[in-house]
Amino acid sequence: MTDNRNDDFDFREVTDDERVDIQDTVETDKTDSPSDKGEENKTEYEDVCFVCRRPESKAGKMFHLPNNISICNDCMHKTMDTVSQFDYQNMLNNPTLMNELNKQTGMPNFGFFNMGDLTNGNFNMGGGIPNTQKIKKKSESAAKPAFDIKNIPAPHKIKAKLDEYVIGQDQAKKVMSVAVYNHYKRVATDTMDEIEIEKSNILLLGPTGSGKTYLVKTLAKLLDVPLAIADATSLTEAGYIGDDIESVVSKLLAAAGNDVEKTEHGIIFIDEIDKIAKKKNTTSRDVSGESVQQGMLKLLEGSNVEVPVGAGSKNAMVPLATVNTRNILFICGGAFPDLEEIITQRLNKQTSIGFDADLKDKYEDDPNLLTNVTVEDLKKFGMIPEFLGRLPIICSLQALTKEMLVQILKEPKNAILKQYQKLLALDEVDLQFDDTALEAIAEKALEKDTGARALRAIIEEFMLDIMYEIPKDENIGKVTITRDYIEGKASPLIEIRGDIVQPKLPQLNIEQATNA
Repeated sequence: MTDNRNDDFDFREVTDDERVDIQDTVETDKTDSPSDKGEENKTEYEDVCFVCRRPESKAGKMFHLPNNISICNDCMHKTMDTVSQFDYQNMLNNPTLMNELNKQTGMPNFGFFNMGDLTNGNFNMGGGIPNTQKIKKKSESAAKPAFDIKNIPAPHKIKAKLDEYVIGQDQAKKVMSVAVYNHYKRVATDTMDEIEIEKSNILLLGPTGSGKTYLVKTLAKLLDVPLAIADATSLTEAGYIGDDIESVVSKLLAAAGNDVEKTEHGIIFIDEIDKIAKKKNTTSRDVSGESVQQGMLKLLEGSNVEVPVGAGSKNAMVPLATVNTRNILFICGGAFPDLEEIITQRLNKQTSIGFDADLKDKYEDDPNLLTNVTVEDLKKFGMIPEFLGRLPIICSLQALTKEMLVQILKEPKNAILKQYQKLLALDEVDLQFDDTALEAIAEKALEKDTGARALRAIIEEFMLDIMYEIPKDENIGKVTITRDYIEGKASPLIEIRGDIVQPKLPQLNIEQATNA
């Protein structure tokens, strides 16, 4: 039998003392390794496989490579099997064969990169997967309920808080307060007894600018729960260009910091829900209408959904998380612009002939016609019955009146006028508005017919010159906005540190008033 050992090495027997030293060195290396200590894994996020994008909770224990790259056991074995099958007769490690192959093909020298180069900075793989695409680990400590039934505020307290920010809409605030209170009582009790409480999703109807989105934002801020606001116009059926239906839950997961437990107790507000109504008299596939309603049925009802983490659609490069939507409160809102005609046609059928008969044009100028809506009207509009059945609470918001617009300008905690007064207070200038000026602003807003959104547009327009001119003169101490200034008939009243200057000419601007 031939001896294949290399003569350059001196082979000898290892003594007992040397064997003990080697064993101590190996045990010391194992003890000091960061992987065993768990120093690299002391993060609040799960490791995600760099190849298959599965989290550690699904793929199992990970192999940790340099640059924070993690590979699951399955992908590591598949990779090694593929490399071993490709490396026929150890060609890649034979420099003679590789040089001959390069000469015949005319290709430059190539080969596998050395894994040791990863630590030397010669090869960078981007530092692994960012935390925005990782799922937070579940706390190993004793699981505490997310909501304590004793700490849930009563409906009248929720409404009192909403009154500080939202003007009017008393009926809508009552409905939402009771619905949210019952929903989180259901979350807190969970499976306390045999009686299972059904989920109360909400459908908000109201003209544009009536406060649907603002009401939901304020409610989520008061309850301190994750909130995701999605737009139904961007949703399409699976397989088509656009956001998948599961992307609304993905936005809630991102709002909860990729924490699945917090996500399962959050609120999702889907705006412009009227834009996914069934298309009438069409022969083409309705990928953004009825198909979206059918795809949302499982979300509204409650089911386990595979949600992409950190992205809007599922693909091979995005990890997936499983979220149960059973305890997620869905609030859908929409303006339903043509619904008034459907309601009017239904109400006019009830007219009769005689002295007590209703006039046909009785409901034409009714601003609160949406309060008479029924499920049948929504079906005629294009909403499928299965979708409406999962939204048991239907609430209509009133159109804003002139008095409500004046209140919106000055009464809420973060009113628009208070924001501008704070801006000018930083320049030591007192900004005041006459009651007649507020009425003029409200009248202009009603003409635009865009609700409360028109208020800021109008104020931005006439406050532009004031915000531009006031920093020029440090002597200005007070500015009073009048109705004549809103209507373009005069300039505002300027007070120069104790003296009130009344502009006499309608065209007099602020700079001329300060020099008067």
